[in-house]
Order: sequence, then structure tokens, then C-alpha cells
Amino acid sequence: MPTQAPADLPPILKTSEVAALLRVNRKTLYEAIKHEQIPGVIRVGRCLRFQRDVVLGWLGQGGVISGRKDP
Repeated sequence: MPTQAPADLPPILKTSEVAALLRVNRKTLYEAIKHEQIPGVIRVGRCLRFQRDVVLGWLGQGGVISGRKDP
């Protein structure tokens, strides 16, 4: 999936859209969500959605996904 310009993104993003935006695979994104490293996550049943403005704001502030694993 090609990365879209932030202005072209819908207000609520799917997992695949956020993974493409962050340039990580979905497994990495799911791990980051599990460790509460990604803000703006909305759980709808078993589905995950993301608030575009929160994710973009986090990125603008230098948001980083840590590769650290909990013991």
C-alpha cells in the first residue's frame, strides 16, 4: 500500500494504514499497541482503529516504537 499524504488520510485509520504510515509491519505495530507505545488506539470489538490526528501529532513530536521486550 503506498503511503498517503497526511491530509489525504481519513480521520479514523485502519491497522494497515498506520503500519504503512509508520513503515513497520503489522506484527511490529501490534507489539507496540500491546506495550502501549502508540497513542490514539480505538478498540471496536476485536478491531483496532486509530485517531489520525493523535497518531500524526505523536509522530510530529518524535514518536518512537521501542524494540524493547518486557522480561
